[in-house]
Amino acid sequence: MSVQRYPLSGVTVVSVEQAVAAPYATRQLADLGARVIKVERPGGGDFARRYDTTVHGHSSYFVWLNRSKESLTLDLKDPRGREILHDLLDGADVFVQNLAPGAAGRLGLDAATVTSHRPGLIPCTISGYGTTGPWADRKAYDLLVQCQTGLVSLTGTPEGTARTGISVADIAAGMYAYSGVLTALYTRATTGEAHPVEVSLFEALAEWMGQPAYYTRHGGTQPPRLGTQHATIAPYGTYPAADGKEVLFSIQNEREWAALCAEFLGRPELVDDPRFATASDRVAHRAELDTVVAGRFARSGSDEILKDLERIGIACAGVNDVAAFLDHPVLAGRGRWTEVAVPGATVEALLPPADLAGLPARMDPVPAVGEHTRAILTELGRTDEEVAALRADGVV
Repeated sequence: MSVQRYPLSGVTVVSVEQAVAAPYATRQLADLGARVIKVERPGGGDFARRYDTTVHGHSSYFVWLNRSKESLTLDLKDPRGREILHDLLDGADVFVQNLAPGAAGRLGLDAATVTSHRPGLIPCTISGYGTTGPWADRKAYDLLVQCQTGLVSLTGTPEGTARTGISVADIAAGMYAYSGVLTALYTRATTGEAHPVEVSLFEALAEWMGQPAYYTRHGGTQPPRLGTQHATIAPYGTYPAADGKEVLFSIQNEREWAALCAEFLGRPELVDDPRFATASDRVAHRAELDTVVAGRFARSGSDEILKDLERIGIACAGVNDVAAFLDHPVLAGRGRWTEVAVPGATVEALLPPADLAGLPARMDPVPAVGEHTRAILTELGRTDEEVAALRADGVV
């Protein structure tokens, strides 16, 4: 482990984790210097290791989510494996788990059990729909939750729905678990009390659905699917330029609307046109407004349009693919890329988005399955003979 001091140096996190949500939460704790011991299944480990093989033979998901961790393999169905885990928890500050519904209880790893004689331990439970309630026993994954919260009904075009292109429910749950654990650590440090943390994928994404929820409940209908357009703002969206490339822009206020009319569209009289006088009027007459905007875009190339819009102070952008994002001048110019070791190779990785002035980011290697098993077991007092026996029996 690194000798560099980080904000969470000295904090030990034990995580029985898999897939995305819990690993994302614990990776962010590791980024801040916490010691994260990742408990995996003997043999294959976290099944996210096999989602793909695109990063030098490793999964893109796993490389993204698991740097700076230690990997310990344990069969938790074996009493000897559970004993080792409990030994680890005796010296831990935080215990994170996102086991399948009911599994934590069957294994004695639910929050109430693990804290019964460890009053300072902070358990963090990540579930699909919560550990209580009518859906506590249901399995969940990201797209299921996108569907259940109504997000999919908002995403796409009038012709059809679409899933969000990244695992937003998992990411949301991981972020709230991370902030919940930080809050619990702060509360323990200031009051001495350790509070369990619970996050569900459903409730995390439900929070993100706040605006459409208010819109629907009080407006009588949900926001329509409009592709890149916006339900309550117009003009807003992508429009094709004369060279076939799309440019995204939006009008955020009346000053921008007046500037667009006078200096870009060449139609200053539109400011006083009753069809477009207010933001709500422009939304109501979106089709007519889009015709005007599309006609102007058709007369210029994308580079010229971007320059013109930027000149008059209207935010705009070309539509990048992922390859263009990787080469983005902001990432290069701000030095956001660094290197992280993976088994057998080194890869480029983005630094954590929250910069703490004067504190370097922790970017330690991504572990191989069970890479730290022997060292951790030795640390817990197991002899070489005991480790060999556990390995022979498939416990580790």
